[in-house]
Amino acid sequence: MAAPAAVDAITPVVVLGSGLAAWSAVRELRRLHRSTPVSLITERNGDFYAKPALSNALAQGKGADQLVTTPVATMAAQLAVDVVPHTRISAIDTAARTVQSADGRVWPYARLVLATGALPIPLALPDSPVPVLSVNGLEDYAALRQALEATQQRTGQRARVLIVGAGLIGCEFANDLAVKGHPVTVVDPGQRPLAALLPLAASQQLADALAALGVQWLWGQTASAPLAAEHDVVLSAIGLRPDVALAQAVGLRTERGVLVNEHLQTSAPDVYALGDVAQYASESLDGTASRPLPYVMPIMAAAKALAAHLAFTEAGSAPTPLRFAPMPVAVKTPALPLLVLPPAPGALGQWQAPSAPGVWQWADAQGTVRGFALPGAATATRAKALAALGQRVPTGVEQAP
Repeated sequence: MAAPAAVDAITPVVVLGSGLAAWSAVRELRRLHRSTPVSLITERNGDFYAKPALSNALAQGKGADQLVTTPVATMAAQLAVDVVPHTRISAIDTAARTVQSADGRVWPYARLVLATGALPIPLALPDSPVPVLSVNGLEDYAALRQALEATQQRTGQRARVLIVGAGLIGCEFANDLAVKGHPVTVVDPGQRPLAALLPLAASQQLADALAALGVQWLWGQTASAPLAAEHDVVLSAIGLRPDVALAQAVGLRTERGVLVNEHLQTSAPDVYALGDVAQYASESLDGTASRPLPYVMPIMAAAKALAAHLAFTEAGSAPTPLRFAPMPVAVKTPALPLLVLPPAPGALGQWQAPSAPGVWQWADAQGTVRGFALPGAATATRAKALAALGQRVPTGVEQAP
């Protein structure tokens, strides 16, 4: 993966996608290089909005249109971008440096940026008697609102919602729907919410807080048509997969996502990836194995690094390689706010009982603090928790159950 020359001032940078990763990459590039032509091609209309807002918009009474923070026309004008909406790219020719749409149009590129995001993992529930939905964009959110409203118009009561999956998105939607007055049931084959992110006691705190809102938990079970029949809407929250189909078709190296190096380059010259579609080579300070990072802060860091890499002009020099600083994840469950810096999947270590009220630390096999979980009021200790990273766990601290 060789470093590129300076950005071509005639042939454009082409960005595929219009989510946070795509628009952030364009914005950061424009801060460094105003004259380079940029084309942004998207299957959606290109409006800019905060995707995390989808899982707490119902309680706020917001429709899909109200979640748009900047219309596409404004984004295009402010950033001097040629936006091509409602267009699916079906082929990439890395030799000719072109992309082609399904209807035969062709765009040349000097640099190509893949920011195509991730797709919901399909829920196998073919015989469900009620709508099975997932929310991964404004259109999906509008469909969920429509299904909820249709039930209320038909029955005069709030729709009963079955959420499949007790991960981050499932818990956030459970909180949002319950606050709005919907009877909510969450089904999961595990035994507790956010099991991959939280120690047992903090996970139980979240389960209890959501139960106090009326959320019912069904542990050790999977979704079924008979269970769906007891509800009005099924909301699948079993996870997302990077949308790698286009990258695989052109022969780019992929695993869970599109593999990129420390400069966001893929295995093809002058083709880059970031956001939910990317699998980063160095996503943490401790050099753990590469993986996707489907959160806002990594996207912003990657966008800045990519823009610097695309815009540099000094021959033989290159920007500093991307290194992700510790980036806690805020879980939007107002019933129990959470701030979590989870360990990398497969890392050896364990949660430690709180050294201060509500402050959980995750220590590696050498006893060094590598993560934390801050529930409720403990979220205010974020700075202190970050400062403790890299320190040794005090002797005598108990291990979490």
